[in-house]
Order: sequence, then structure tokens, then C-alpha cells
Amino acid sequence: MFTGETYEEVYNNFEWDIPKEYNIGVDICDKWASDKSRLALIYVDENQREHKYTYWELMIQSNRLANGLKSINLKKGDRVAVLLPSCPETLFTHLAVYKSGAILLPLLELFGSLAVKYRLQSSGAKIIVTDQDNLHKVLEVKSELPDLEKIIVINPGDQQDVIDFYEILNKGNRQFIPVQTLAEDPAIIIYTSGTTGQPKGALHAHRLLLAEVVNFSFALNFFPQKGDLLWTHCDWGYIAGSFAALYPCLHFGMTIVENRRTGRFDPHEALKIISRYGVSVIFAISTAIRMIRKEVPFPKDHYNLDELRSITIGGETMGDNLYEWGKSALGVEFNENYGMTECDFTISNCSAIMDVFPGSMGRAIPGHTVGIINPEGDEVASGEYGEIAIQRPDPSLFLEYWQNQKATQKRYNGDWFLTGDFGYKDKNGYFWFVGREDDVIETSGFRVGPGEIEDVIMKHEAVEMAAAIGIPHEIKGEVVKAYVILKKNVSISPELEQSIKDHVRNKLEAWAYPKEIEFVTELPIGNTGKVLKKELKALDAKKRRKK
Repeated sequence: MFTGETYEEVYNNFEWDIPKEYNIGVDICDKWASDKSRLALIYVDENQREHKYTYWELMIQSNRLANGLKSINLKKGDRVAVLLPSCPETLFTHLAVYKSGAILLPLLELFGSLAVKYRLQSSGAKIIVTDQDNLHKVLEVKSELPDLEKIIVINPGDQQDVIDFYEILNKGNRQFIPVQTLAEDPAIIIYTSGTTGQPKGALHAHRLLLAEVVNFSFALNFFPQKGDLLWTHCDWGYIAGSFAALYPCLHFGMTIVENRRTGRFDPHEALKIISRYGVSVIFAISTAIRMIRKEVPFPKDHYNLDELRSITIGGETMGDNLYEWGKSALGVEFNENYGMTECDFTISNCSAIMDVFPGSMGRAIPGHTVGIINPEGDEVASGEYGEIAIQRPDPSLFLEYWQNQKATQKRYNGDWFLTGDFGYKDKNGYFWFVGREDDVIETSGFRVGPGEIEDVIMKHEAVEMAAAIGIPHEIKGEVVKAYVILKKNVSISPELEQSIKDHVRNKLEAWAYPKEIEFVTELPIGNTGKVLKKELKALDAKKRRKK
């Protein structure tokens, strides 16, 4: 994949090799299954019990499920939603959907019923696979989902009008001939948030994984090395958990360890898993690393981390302090990377062949042409500010926004994909992030649009108008703050504030509810009628400085 001893040699020597026919499920499972002892997944459940799965076992289980899905009329191109935690059944389902030629729609457990409904409606999902813990979110909105034909549930109990996951799986034949797919055929829809309107579904082709294995290997100092074992805290329903971690690991025939998490990220739980299994490589969001540093500042005093060799970090930029802590406390240089749902990471550090400068996102990963451009679509000189853009064709780029060509076209300036993020490239080719063009809030590694938050807040019976912004947070990068105008004759109270927070938390993603609410009598409005978010951010920053 990579040849050369310097970054320049590796970058210049690299060439893409994308076959015409390609299927993710076959690539990350079936091609390794002839070795019946090859270990793919170590799963530690909520009771700390260990379950191991070989590639052969993954193939058998996914084949059975694929046949079961076929028996309920799943066809190539149909959308299958998965609302599950990161667990073996999730992996069986992902593999079965890909091998069936259908399109995967991953949903996060943190989603509330409205977030689930919108994504199922927008995608026209035909089938959803879920469990008892999440079933209520689907049933609450089922009457508004005319395209949803089947609900498959793990351990459904006495629930009527659903299909038992293991019943349909166990009835399926072990033999399944994967549906022939092209590398350009659609494989997955992942919804991403913007500043206005509802989330948009980024439709990716099967070829995305062939780009991600390059990105993943580079960002983890040339994964795989002999004996490598991967761990990530990122949910498999999130592009960082699947395409940037789980799938590339399986593509290389290596092993990933996954532990069931039932609440907020627990630094001690994470370190126990890393120590117990001798994890060598980690894909993480900077929020999680900050939480570890805060709660366990000297992890090697308590845990055996001798096997750890490389950690790549996404999300908010890590800065000098976190980088230096990683070197001293963990014994590794963090390789910061940069990406987004529409075009997962194309910039990264790789400390094996290049210097790492804290605060820099790194250099263009081999195979990608990344530039800083002006509004005319021309690249600017080194050190000059502009928009970060990726040149097409690029296998990391999405096909389109699902059924939204207008929004898709807006993301391009000629052959440049516009990230909406701004920064500069220095004379050595390192990229530095400055800010976002839009007002998308990045919290704990997730992107959330203020528009959808505001829509939900304004459905609260006491609210007249609302505006949401991101404000700085030491651990999470940003958290949501809402400015709220109440209806006439409604009084401000702590109970009302909590009621609004709970209202959003129950309807949207858990990270999307406002951690702070400020009640105001007016909002700054521009000439176009839009709330001036920059003024709200400046107002908040001024108040924080006074504190």
C-alpha cells in the first residue's frame, strides 16, 4: 500500500487501486473466513463476560441473516436501518445488509424518537433492526412511517407485530451468494447536520472503505503491525466507529475488541479494557482523551499500557497540552486527523514518517488532493486563509445527499468539494484549522445543526423563539447553549429551564440538548431575517471573560 521512507516519498508513490466490482461485506468478512480460527471480534458484554467471534463465524451468522432478510423481500437498493448498540448482532446485520446489496442506515442509540422518525422517513427505510431498549422509539412514530414494512427485534418478548431477530437468523441457510455490487454502488446513508433545516443523508458508495483503509493505516502509523489489536470508543452507528475503525480493521484481517457501554464514557472502564487485552492501537475522539486525562492523569501508574503504540484522534483540535500529556503519560504521539461525514478523514498526522506539530491537523493523506481555496475556486498561497477543500475524483467523497441534488451541488466549486471549514496550509504542507463557515456545533466529536435544536425548543409550550450556538467546553470541545424568548405571561424558573432541556433531550440526540439556557427578551436579527449567531457568540464570550 505504502512505499517510501519519508512523507514525500510515500505521498508521491501512492496510487489508488479501486476494482470495478467490490462489496464491503465480502471484503471485511468472507475473504478471511477460510481460516476458521482467525479471530475478528472480542466482545465484552455489560457483565464483563467475554465473547469471541472468528471471521468464519461472522460469515455464517451474516449469511443466515442475509437469507432471512431475503425471505421478507429485501432487495438490492432497499434501505435497512439499524438502531442497536455496538454489539455482535450489529456487525452481523451490517455484513448481511452489504452482502444483500441493500443500503445501510445506521442510527445511534442516543437518538430520540423524532431523530429516528426523520431519518426513517427521509430514507424510506423498509426494515429496521433494533432491540427492546430502543423499540419504543420506533413504535412511537410507526404510524408516520408508511415505507417501514418490518421491525426486527432482538429478544422481543411478548411484543406483537415484530420479527424475532434470532428466529429469522437461525432459520436462514448458512450458504448465501452475495449480491454483485460495483464499487460505485450505494452502500450506506449517514445523516449529517447543517446550520439550517433538517439533517441531510450523505450517501456513500462501497468504495468508501477502500479509501478508509488507506486513511486508517496512515493515521495509525501504518496499521497493521504484527500483533496489532484495535479498540475504539466510537459507536459503530457513527462513521468514525465503522468506516474509520471497525471496517478497516476487519479489511486487514485483524482483531478489534469492543466493550458494551451502558452510560457515559468511563475512562477507567476504557483503560481496563486497553490493559486487559493489550490494545496496541486506538481510534478516539479528543473528548474521550480529555476525559481520561482529567480523571486518570497518570494512567501507567494504574494500568498496563505497554502494548500501546499509536492513537489517532478526531473531533476538536487537541492543542499542545493534550499532545504533551499523551507523550508523557501514555508514551505515544497523538496523530490528529481531520474529516467529515461527506468525506471522512483526508488529512492526518503520521508520526512514523513526519514531525507532529500540536494544533495542526497534519498533511494530506496519500491519495488525496487537499487545498486551501478562495471563493473563485483557486488555491491560495501558503499561509493564506481560505476554505479547506478536497479535489474530486476522490474515493472518500460521498455520492450525493440522499434525494437532494441541490444541496449536493452547493458543496462543490468546480472539482473542489467544499468542507465549510476554513484554515491555512503552511509552507511544509501542514494544515491548520481556523474556524467553520457555518454554525454547526461540534460536541464530543458529533456535529449537530442548531436549526434542528431550535425547531424542537420552539415546540415547547412555553417558548416563543430560540437560537442555539456552540460555546467552548474544556472536555467536549463545545456544548449547546440556547437563547430563549418565552411566550407572554410565562415566568422564568429553574423548573422551566429543566423542562426545556428535558424536552430536547427526549426528542433529539443526547448530545444535542442545551447545557445552558439564557432567557432573553429579543434576539439580534440580520437583514435577511436570520438570527446573527456571531453576535450571540460574541455576547457569550464577553460574559465569560467578565467571569
